[in-house]
Amino acid sequence: MTGPPLTQPQVVVVGSLHRDYVCRVDTLPAAGQTVVGDEAVVGSGGKGANQAVAAGLLGAATAMVGRVGDDEDGRSLVEGLRSAGVDTSGVGVLPHVRSGMAFVLVAADGENCIAVAPGANSRLEAVGAVAVVRSLLAPPAVLVTQAEIPEETFCAVVEAAAERGCRAVVNLAPYRQVPAPVLALCDPLVVNESEAGALLGRTVRGATDAVGAVEELLRRTRSVVVTVGAEGAVVGGPDGVELVPAPTVEVVDTTGAGDAFTGALAAALSRGEPLAGAARLGVRAGAWSVSRPGAQASYATAADLGH
Repeated sequence: MTGPPLTQPQVVVVGSLHRDYVCRVDTLPAAGQTVVGDEAVVGSGGKGANQAVAAGLLGAATAMVGRVGDDEDGRSLVEGLRSAGVDTSGVGVLPHVRSGMAFVLVAADGENCIAVAPGANSRLEAVGAVAVVRSLLAPPAVLVTQAEIPEETFCAVVEAAAERGCRAVVNLAPYRQVPAPVLALCDPLVVNESEAGALLGRTVRGATDAVGAVEELLRRTRSVVVTVGAEGAVVGGPDGVELVPAPTVEVVDTTGAGDAFTGALAAALSRGEPLAGAARLGVRAGAWSVSRPGAQASYATAADLGH
């Protein structure tokens, strides 16, 4: 492991760490097409690490649980977490395994496409992750996880959070099928329009569709957030369903914006804020992110958001 542990983190993130290789292009390539872009830029990413950095920069005591390779990419990923104040004692360094990598193309309008080589992330085993979660997690802290880690591990840490009496913030990205008993523990389930549509077997596009999606998904889980890009997010829970609008910004790069939202949401929930209030911080953090290039490099601090 990679450092002394926090005694009691507010946010425990179990998830992926990827070194991002980013190239800006005029337009994203069609199938079979080659495009010429700008000089490649290297940065730190992975949904798990992104969400941990977002929460840490906003002042939440945050711990990361994941795996990197014993290589330069892995060392850079760990350093990126530490620079945001994230505890890395739960990040294992694996010899003879490459760290995860993500290959990102960003178009002039800010949209992106990403291919991921999981590397060490695929070695995040359930037994080890659950042991660390149990050692770190206690109410009112929250667990955060995503679907860029093995399915067995994903399910096991959500169940471990429930056993500890803590809420599990589950970002089902990229989409995968989840056993109904695990889905029922998500609090909230955080999905975008595409992921909500995959869960429901129909198209979900825009805030109006998202309201219907949230109402339906509430029959299957504890609370739900469906993000709808520039429109903000629709949240649903015991207090009802509400659209939380996003501020208007000039979009530069959408890479990692959903992770900025989820990390900010988790940070606010760990302080006891209601779901709608936490989503308000999340949409502000996401809007700040898309107005700047990169993933972690674009994330707001508490001072940036006046929070």
